[in-house]
Amino acid sequence: MKKVYLDYNATTPIDPRVFEAMIPYMKEEFGNPSSIHSYGRAGKAALDNSREQIAELLGARPKEIVFTSGGSESNNFAIKGIAFLLREKGNHLITTQVEHASVLETFGFLESQGFRVTYLGVDKYGLIDFGELREAITDDTILVSVMFANNETGVIMPIEEIAGIVKEKGVIFHTDAIQAVGKLDINLKNLPVDLLSLSGHKLYGPKGVGALFVRTGVGARHGVSLQPLIHGGGQERGKRSGTENVAGIVGFGKACEIFKEDAGYKMRDARIKELRDELYEGISERISGLKLNGHPEKRLSNTLNLSFEGVEGESLVMNLDIEGIAVSTGSACSEGNVEPSHVLLAMGLSKEQAVSSLRFSLGRFTEKEDINRVTQVIPGIVERIREISSSDKGNLPQSAQWVS
Repeated sequence: MKKVYLDYNATTPIDPRVFEAMIPYMKEEFGNPSSIHSYGRAGKAALDNSREQIAELLGARPKEIVFTSGGSESNNFAIKGIAFLLREKGNHLITTQVEHASVLETFGFLESQGFRVTYLGVDKYGLIDFGELREAITDDTILVSVMFANNETGVIMPIEEIAGIVKEKGVIFHTDAIQAVGKLDINLKNLPVDLLSLSGHKLYGPKGVGALFVRTGVGARHGVSLQPLIHGGGQERGKRSGTENVAGIVGFGKACEIFKEDAGYKMRDARIKELRDELYEGISERISGLKLNGHPEKRLSNTLNLSFEGVEGESLVMNLDIEGIAVSTGSACSEGNVEPSHVLLAMGLSKEQAVSSLRFSLGRFTEKEDINRVTQVIPGIVERIREISSSDKGNLPQSAQWVS
């Protein structure tokens, strides 16, 4: 049985070229980058090269890239670092109701520390209202954080317009771009973003490594420098202590270089979108009671989020897994949690619709035969689950509520 992997938003397989680049730094080039001997200098040179590769992809300066252990740390670093440094200038923060848990939990923690947080709502497509954002910003607002692309629905926020509004008010702006980097073209030379989070394993690099873009002068113009989240030996120019994960960082840099130099990126992106649309059409033709979650156009080309009337998403995931097909009910960090998706609830879905959702996310190695297999297998599974749960249909929403 050929396995089918359609959970690329959770993580991506390492590109073979990335793996090859990492091998020397897991074997003979094992030096600590902080050491001044030849082993250490080799490690330091590798970090510098990777920093340049990532900066080149983003349109940033190498010194604006700070390495972290991953996306969650980058989000924590950005949000807490600004909040605690500027709390004497104001204690009001703004984010949205559809952020990743690493953002929402961080803002929740800051609320327990005396900060006020405004959580912007979204419309049925998962997009915020510019007017609501403008009204939310006050003289006490010190930070706004809005994700670039949603991990569950793939909805792409109009970051350029949002950042423009925030910058007009003189407020620092952070975006969680973990799902966007490697899928969208991002040029920070033209995008008024102060801080941007990214992660290696979302773009065919290794797990356990990420980065935070910190625009030069973002803290200095407020009379401060970004406060470290981790203190210690002063690595990363004092911003993030701890011996760097050299092999992981090398892989991260190589993954960014591959994306930057990939002349066929646009063509591959179009192919992935075509496969995604074929998947949706194939499922829609065979299964009734479907609802497309997210914007029909303004979303990542690889992401499809559907609700299946009368079917719990967790049951569908497990049954598909038995058939060798890997998908998700939403955020990978929420797997095993029976609570409905906070993203879908914020978009106005009922609890029943939210728990009946499934996320398909395609990637570089997805083939047409993978899509064909899913469209052949999933109708029977849905029918079987609906039959089993038919005794509970009185508690399910009416079919009229399930039109897309």
